[in-house]
Amino acid sequence: MSLISKPANGTGNDRDPIIDLQDVHKYYKTAAGDFHALNSIDLQINSGEFVSIIGKSGSGKSTLLNMITGIDRPTSGEVYVNGTAVHGLNENRMARWRGKNLGVVFQFFQLLPTISVIENIMLPMDFCHTYPMRQREKRALKLLELVELAEHAYKLPTALSGGQQQRVAIARALANDPPLVIADEPTGNLDSKTADSVFELFRNLVAQGKTIIVVTHDSGLAKRTNRTALISDGEIVNEYVSKALPTLTQDEVWEATRCAKRLSFEPGTMILTEGANADTFYIVTKGTVEVILPRPNQSDVVALQLGPGKMLGEMAFFHDRRRKASVRASERGPVDVLAIAYDDLDKLLSQSEVTREALHQMADKHEAENIRLRGVPA
Repeated sequence: MSLISKPANGTGNDRDPIIDLQDVHKYYKTAAGDFHALNSIDLQINSGEFVSIIGKSGSGKSTLLNMITGIDRPTSGEVYVNGTAVHGLNENRMARWRGKNLGVVFQFFQLLPTISVIENIMLPMDFCHTYPMRQREKRALKLLELVELAEHAYKLPTALSGGQQQRVAIARALANDPPLVIADEPTGNLDSKTADSVFELFRNLVAQGKTIIVVTHDSGLAKRTNRTALISDGEIVNEYVSKALPTLTQDEVWEATRCAKRLSFEPGTMILTEGANADTFYIVTKGTVEVILPRPNQSDVVALQLGPGKMLGEMAFFHDRRRKASVRASERGPVDVLAIAYDDLDKLLSQSEVTREALHQMADKHEAENIRLRGVPA
């Protein structure tokens, strides 16, 4: 029998997200006035995703984490986790809900030092009564086998290394088989080799159906997750900017997000027309767009289909500012894009020569493909 339950809805991509934050604001009262810790946060995470939340100290990472776990409540907005309106739970219901739905891994492990490793893992089961008494020790041992520490089950946590204690903390987080595991700076006190092994364990858990959120300040580790949400000054920076332009720094990604306009298109709508003057660069954030090339005396060809994180308009930016192809939203669903004016893009690239060069090379490559595809016989 598997220790990890697969979610009923698979990856969750065609159902409601397991985490859904809608226009969340959080203010704290200070001597200097209200401090806006979170500003209009919209964040959706699907079941089975491995997501990192990254940002500098004081950026709002911990406050965002507290919204998801129910440790704190939004000043306004709504927080849904696994179908529950967390922002509406009272304190009595919150603790039991948290015990059954969330597993939390802390930076400093938070293991009780006076009881054995296996007793630490059994505590969540005792609190939530999720397994019969006679099954709890057996399950805890199986979880320790999962993290390769079964031989240390009856030792005190202080007898284990930091990396071993973190693995015990992960086993404890899985005790009640929650659908969601949140790790707060889980590798902050570990050497690089041990941190790698912890991340590999997380990846294995995702493969078994868990949803994992890692909160970190380490951009290198964040790149090993499937998605990254960058938070700065209490606002989520669009993750697809980072995906399209991976050589930008965090500050440059933030600047690109701030100057971008959000546009939406219905299925089948024409977004760009070949030959038109060009003044805007686009990044797809939702849905699929089709790049269409007309060919003389032949049917048009769909040269490319581009999904979230892909870009449009780099050819015209570097090659005569005229559209080189037509682009439309796929008939399969609506499309959202971020639109960045060429003047803003030029300023951004002036701060990052490596990004300018990478984008220029991409434009040249696509220009060559454009020419090749127009000559393909029907």
